[in-house]
Amino acid sequence: MSSVAVLWVAPSSPNPDPMNNPGLIRVLESSRLLSPCLNQRLDTGKRSSSSSVMSCRRRLSSAVSSSLVASPAAGEITLSSEEKVYNVVLKQAALVNKQLRDLDDLKKPQDIVLPGTTTGSLSLLGEAYDRCGEVCAEYAKTFYLGTLLMTPERRKAIWAIYVWCRRTDELVDGPNASHITPMALDRWEARLEDLFRGRPFDMLDAALADTVARYPVDIQPFRDMVEGMRMDLRKSRYKNFDDLYLYCYYVAGTVGLMSVPVMGIDPKSKATTESVYNAALALGIANQLTNILRDVGEDARRGRVYLPQDELAQAGLSDEDIFAGKVTDKWRNFMKMQLKRARMFFDEAEKGVTELDAASRWPVWASLLLYRRILDEIEANDYNNFTKRAYVGKAKKIAALPLAYAKSILKASSSR
Repeated sequence: MSSVAVLWVAPSSPNPDPMNNPGLIRVLESSRLLSPCLNQRLDTGKRSSSSSVMSCRRRLSSAVSSSLVASPAAGEITLSSEEKVYNVVLKQAALVNKQLRDLDDLKKPQDIVLPGTTTGSLSLLGEAYDRCGEVCAEYAKTFYLGTLLMTPERRKAIWAIYVWCRRTDELVDGPNASHITPMALDRWEARLEDLFRGRPFDMLDAALADTVARYPVDIQPFRDMVEGMRMDLRKSRYKNFDDLYLYCYYVAGTVGLMSVPVMGIDPKSKATTESVYNAALALGIANQLTNILRDVGEDARRGRVYLPQDELAQAGLSDEDIFAGKVTDKWRNFMKMQLKRARMFFDEAEKGVTELDAASRWPVWASLLLYRRILDEIEANDYNNFTKRAYVGKAKKIAALPLAYAKSILKASSSR
């Protein structure tokens, strides 16, 4: 994410109504000159019945571990994290289905008024999208190349979503993270609400405001990502996978739900919209689980353990074993189960990638294949994710691109 977000967490409170602040035109114009210091963290997205999809998801999770949510009071039913998240999937799918019934609504140009200006907004909006593209090109090179295969409109929209996610992540994972407070995240979420009302605070916000006006994007996944940042401020342990699943949804699964309305679903697909969103969610979960497994040592040095505590105990391990950083047979067996789970989420994600619009499949396939190979590299390092960082080399990345392209063509054809 970008240190542009530091503008938001400065001690002085922003004007609650940016549209009434004429001085913000200077902020808008100077934004073109910003060269934010960005962290490299976010390198990252139709249709069976809802009951069958939920059944599949429950089998997916319980195949590796069972995480029951205890009822806090007698007779009270408590939803699991997967069921809570699935409600968001249903809401987004319903929004897409509703707007797709009137395709003209998706193509009408929207007039987003930029802060402090009433004229020349289209020119500045174009510059805002260009800046988002520059950020994406610099910090997610492979993904950026994939976006160039999309239509210009979709490409720009994906850039805008990427940059907002990066700025959000930067709040708690960037160079100024130690100064971030829950109140700062509350202000960031309030700014998000304004953005969805067509009142962007700066140029980069303006690009996303225009995107959410053009596509059937729901605000809830964006709110949920902010909630994931709050979770990072208050939690450093996760008692079981149900607990961890919710975190993975907040910080990564949300990205898939944000992106699918832009990437589009193949008009020829016979899958339900809901199942495609479910697969996009699975890809985000898989990517975040992969991040967690890759970064065990790095997180431990920051006092964090993003692994289910109950599963560690069942394997005869504890936080102390992780802090010691020794690869033992117990650790290898534990890691094998964690890798198996992540791969199952990748498998589920594949089902939805084949249903995306033809112009969007290749970059998503590339992302999926490259992230999945990180799991192979962890195995190649003999499960030493304490002192060795698993990564996919440049040669393997290049080799993955034609394979991703072949899958995007062949799998699409075989699914028809």
